[in-house]
Amino acid sequence: MAGRIQSHQLPNGLYVSGKLEQPKEPRPPTMAARAMPYTGGDIKKSGELGRMFDITVLDPQVPPPLIVGGNSSGGNSRQQASSPRVSGSNPNSGSVWSGPNSGSVKKSSGPLSQLQPTGLITSGSLSGPIGSGSRRSGQMDRQVSNLGSSKAKYGSSVTSLSADPVRVGFKVPKTVVWAVLIVAAMGLLVGVFLTVAVKKPVVIAAVIAAVVPAVVVLLWNCVWGRKGLLSFIKKYPDAELRGAVDGQFVKVTGVVTCGSIPLETSYQRTPRCVYVSTELYEYKGLGGRSANPKHRCFSWGSRHAEKYVSDFYISDFQSGLRALVKAGYGAKVSPFVKPATVADVTAQNKDLSPSFLKWLSDRNLSADNRVMRLKEGYIKEGSTVSVMGMVRRHDNVLMIVPPAEAVSSGCRWWHCLLPTYADGLIITCDDNQNADVIPV
Repeated sequence: MAGRIQSHQLPNGLYVSGKLEQPKEPRPPTMAARAMPYTGGDIKKSGELGRMFDITVLDPQVPPPLIVGGNSSGGNSRQQASSPRVSGSNPNSGSVWSGPNSGSVKKSSGPLSQLQPTGLITSGSLSGPIGSGSRRSGQMDRQVSNLGSSKAKYGSSVTSLSADPVRVGFKVPKTVVWAVLIVAAMGLLVGVFLTVAVKKPVVIAAVIAAVVPAVVVLLWNCVWGRKGLLSFIKKYPDAELRGAVDGQFVKVTGVVTCGSIPLETSYQRTPRCVYVSTELYEYKGLGGRSANPKHRCFSWGSRHAEKYVSDFYISDFQSGLRALVKAGYGAKVSPFVKPATVADVTAQNKDLSPSFLKWLSDRNLSADNRVMRLKEGYIKEGSTVSVMGMVRRHDNVLMIVPPAEAVSSGCRWWHCLLPTYADGLIITCDDNQNADVIPV
């Protein structure tokens, strides 16, 4: 045989083919592993963990530095004893030292925040109490509540309305108004001239007979214009969301549920609301102080107002579909919700309501010998609400958004009412909202 298969015998007596492998020399480990000591959450004992987050730690084997103060000819000077210390990875960051009995550790530099005493790494500043900061997830801002304060603050996802968000106006062109005023002024001038020169008051009587009815109609619309718009909204037919197309103006009536951010009234602390309103009114007598620049004597004037509305859902009574009402993020909203009086305060009984005094102090409002009235209105989850807006469909999500143009009631000749309009989403709720709340 030309070749012979090599074989060797194992320690157990078996013969196997192949050459006997030479035993390899043992290699030293490339990285030494050592047990990490238990720190118990103390940053001073964390070592490498503190350096990793650019937090200066104190070596227990090195004594603390000495600060020697002395006077020199040029003035006071300070000298710090040089000693080995542990510094962070940033060469430009300063070192903050603390004594052996000190429990405060300051961050020298870097965008990362400090480690809490528990050893957990969290975001946000530790300058205030836990829970006093705000968190943001995506485009949603959560409510920020101040500890010890009843004043709630909301983010950009909640719309803050003005003191009088419902702006009801007349839908009459300005050219028509100016034309009527010019004709009336010219008629009065001609009538006065003819009355003085010709001694015939027939012309001025005719002009007065034409101007007086116009003034009466204008005053009638100023008084009943808002009520006429509410009557138009109530009589507007409800639409079925199942057959509504994109861009269609609809009125939907149904039960509302809160969105991602439920609201709460500031005085009565009514939870889970989609719309809240708290208004403080002040009565002005003869020579009294005005609550606002437009406050007249012997009337109630708005001194402070808090009105908020957020995105919410409405379940249509007609089709049973659920739509998202986009009322947050600064949308134009016209809420027709009648507030209720929750507090009547005078100079004699103001000390009997500590909750009202606390509400005033949280908003830096004085209560010195003033006749005040606090009104609060809200739309609670489970209430029956009517919403008028534009239909939008996006990625199988049905939404109701504010219309691009103002909603007009049209001219109602039988009631002598001119066309009135309201901007944005129109939200109405019954007065007996507390009795008709449906649990959801």
